[in-house]
Amino acid sequence: MDLGEHSFFPAHQLAMPGNRASDFENVALPHAASLLRYALHLASEKSRAEDLVQETLFSAWRNFRQFKPGTNCKAWLFRILTNLHYKQMRRSGRRPEVQVEEQEARLAAPEKVSASQEMREAFARLTFEHQEVLQLAVIEGFEVREIAELLQVPQGTVMSRLSRARASLRAALMRGGNI
Repeated sequence: MDLGEHSFFPAHQLAMPGNRASDFENVALPHAASLLRYALHLASEKSRAEDLVQETLFSAWRNFRQFKPGTNCKAWLFRILTNLHYKQMRRSGRRPEVQVEEQEARLAAPEKVSASQEMREAFARLTFEHQEVLQLAVIEGFEVREIAELLQVPQGTVMSRLSRARASLRAALMRGGNI
């Protein structure tokens, strides 16, 4: 089968004027690493995360005419990624997995754990909602307003989740003797 004859999308849907293609490369592609980092958080599996980022960038490419220059492209891309992830979760009937047994076994090990490892383990014990807002605020640098738009929840909910997530993380680290 010759792929030139059979296409999933008509060529006119994939074609973009030269200046817009350059804009896409300059505005959207620099966020690929951040998208992958967040996709790894959501998907927990590298291959699924890479597929999710690829689908996100493809969707962004196809719909780049909807992006308004001068607005936050990173937030726009993260919204696409989040929507695609939830769409995949609904289709497969899956829910985000929490691997408590695996985490507990590692935490029960008597050897000394580094501060960085202890931080990762404390983060892993947070609820998915708390992990999500911390990831977006602290690691990805989004503001409360942007997180609220990405997650489609009120700003007060984001602030509450951030506050509770930080408190939970602090308490877990204090119990571990790291603070």
